Amino acid sequence: MSENEEKVVNNYKYLISIRFNDNGKAYTFGTDDDTIENKDYVVVETVQGIELGQVVSDKKDAKEYTGNLEIKPIMRKANDEDCKMHKENIKLAKEALAFCQSQIAELGLDMNLISAEYTLDRRKILIIYLADQRVDFRELLKRLAAQLHCRIELKQIGDRDKAKLVGGIGVCGRELCCHKFMTNFEIVGINSAKNQLLSLNAAKLSGQCGKLMCCLRFEDEVYKEMIAGLPKLNSQVQFRGKIYRMTSLNVLSDFVKLENKEEVLYISVKELRSEAKPFKMEPPKKKEKPKNE
Repeated sequence: MSENEEKVVNNYKYLISIRFNDNGKAYTFGTDDDTIENKDYVVVETVQGIELGQVVSDKKDAKEYTGNLEIKPIMRKANDEDCKMHKENIKLAKEALAFCQSQIAELGLDMNLISAEYTLDRRKILIIYLADQRVDFRELLKRLAAQLHCRIELKQIGDRDKAKLVGGIGVCGRELCCHKFMTNFEIVGINSAKNQLLSLNAAKLSGQCGKLMCCLRFEDEVYKEMIAGLPKLNSQVQFRGKIYRMTSLNVLSDFVKLENKEEVLYISVKELRSEAKPFKMEPPKKKEKPKNE
């Protein structure tokens, strides 16, 4: 915290983390209610409006909070009426999504609808869509307003956000990381693939979102440590008195392949690190031109 920033005083006894959907980000709210426990449903006010969320943490002492952001309060524990209305909202949101889809088709808009969600009080509906470019949806908004009679927000998202919302199974056979636990996306660079000595095949390196797989970034630091100080692939090395070209390297399998015109060797990464030295051929010396007599 900088000297010019003042710590915000939040007058709550407890801080509690709340999630609004199964794979969404957890947000911190404050309360004085001693009866709220983990797994309870609560009603809160967010930037979207009044929403129902589930507690996903135990109560924490608010005095331990060291941030400078204002914490919003929990309005109350959800009652049976709140939970009933939330279930009805899910059904109504599906109907609103179907109506929106029919209007998009009628207007010929280039939009791919992902989801729709009402606030608990139904004063607002958030409709999320995917599009390659900006969409002029002014006429669509008019039709939706006439049908739904509430405030409407259309939100455009990217391919990675869509994969997070939809979910699926990755090439590893497990649930997509973005859907299961990721809350923020960071840039995944092609250097992460190079550090793993992978073939730069876009189809094999891309996830269901069409972008480079997030696991490349998760594994990047480990691979950097494992290949640090090793000769580069396809470079020449001097090993036990002979010159070879390193044609294959797999640090996880502890496998190195060295080749020259006479033989092929398979050695361990430990042997490569301790016994092999980079070899550079000296460029041929230029012949001096004879001086004119």
